[in-house]
Amino acid sequence: MAQKITKPVTPVKTATKSSVAKSDSPVQFIFDKGNYRLLIISAVVVAFGFVLMSGTTDIYSSTKIIIAPIVVLGGFALGFVAIFKKPAAKA
Repeated sequence: MAQKITKPVTPVKTATKSSVAKSDSPVQFIFDKGNYRLLIISAVVVAFGFVLMSGTTDIYSSTKIIIAPIVVLGGFALGFVAIFKKPAAKA
């Protein structure tokens, strides 16, 4: 059985330049400048913690076992603070 081709009842409208809504308001980002600054600082702190963990000599040093993981976790915590911090309200 062959299917019957039907045309739509109403014509399809295409968007033109005049029908597209233009927005004159500036783009509002989710994060503020301070949020991005904290996020970059947290990435640097995490990278510094991994640098403290690296190396082959004296693998049981207190720097590699205790201090470096605390620095990495502190960097991740700072990243969470950067994400969850609300931007300042503009008056």
